Amino acid sequence: MDILQTLYNEIIGFLGVSQVWEILKTGNYSSFTTYEGIVALIYPIIPLLILLEFILGLVYKKPQTKVYKVNFLIYIFNRFIGRFIAIAMVVLIIGALQSYALFQTEMTWYWFIYGYIIWEFGHFIYHYLGHKVRLFWCLHSTHHAPEEMNLSVTHAHFFLEAPYADTIRTTVCILLGVDPALLFLIMFIDGTYGAFIHVGENLMKNGRMGFLNKIILTPSHHRVHHAKNPLYMDTNFCNLLNIWDKLFGTYQNEEADIAIEYGITREINSGNFLDVYFGEFVALFKDIARAPGLKNKLLYTVMPPGWSHTGEHQTAKIVRNAHLQQNIPSQKKVAKV
Repeated sequence: MDILQTLYNEIIGFLGVSQVWEILKTGNYSSFTTYEGIVALIYPIIPLLILLEFILGLVYKKPQTKVYKVNFLIYIFNRFIGRFIAIAMVVLIIGALQSYALFQTEMTWYWFIYGYIIWEFGHFIYHYLGHKVRLFWCLHSTHHAPEEMNLSVTHAHFFLEAPYADTIRTTVCILLGVDPALLFLIMFIDGTYGAFIHVGENLMKNGRMGFLNKIILTPSHHRVHHAKNPLYMDTNFCNLLNIWDKLFGTYQNEEADIAIEYGITREINSGNFLDVYFGEFVALFKDIARAPGLKNKLLYTVMPPGWSHTGEHQTAKIVRNAHLQQNIPSQKKVAKV
């Protein structure tokens, strides 16, 4: 019975309906008008969309079973080790750094806008480093390994990536004065939207979302981010607001004549959990072992993926710029990332 109860709790936890169920049992439906009630209603949306997306994949005969299988294993593995590693990184940083903030915001609409812009800046830094520093790429590559896009990809993360990401994002926000309560609200909204932008073609064929494609980062933009096409590599690092990508020259629209190829450039068995989860670490260790001298060994950990001690670099920046020079030389103000 304990096993069945544990399984039931895991299913309820994944679907995110426990809070809604508790409110329904009390009969106090007015609770849905409170912040906690609204959160309880929003939280199950993504898990339910994942189920709908999976069902539609079966209907359209595009089940993407390999992606769902591996991402499900990643979700289970991360849940298992999460029981033994409880890293309250956000709380620790707030406690350690809040007294050093340049100033302090409040829970108002205009500070919310400010806070969201700052959060996106922190997210940009973490995400950019995740693509440009080889060791951080080892943490982030699990998320890019799937060769098809669907909502289950939002669960494809190496278990140490979240603490690393939250360390950077929270540090930036707290030092720049974002109130902790405001920060938690932004994190909830951004986390929900960040899951939604992984929606696949089975559920949303055109991910541009109409006029919004020119205002915010849409699923179309995030599909570009997950692509390994030379034009699309290392672009669209933001989550919702695209101001930092545009400011730093990493913004890229989805081109109608360039079909997205998902995945990473390393040859990988995307249906193999071990290769998806640990493969980049293995590749890094092999490069370090072959590299001559301590300096080169250290450089492999901090230089971008594709860097080589031989000078025959194949980083995303080099590959993308070569593609741009060969294929669209007339494009004005080409983004160099």
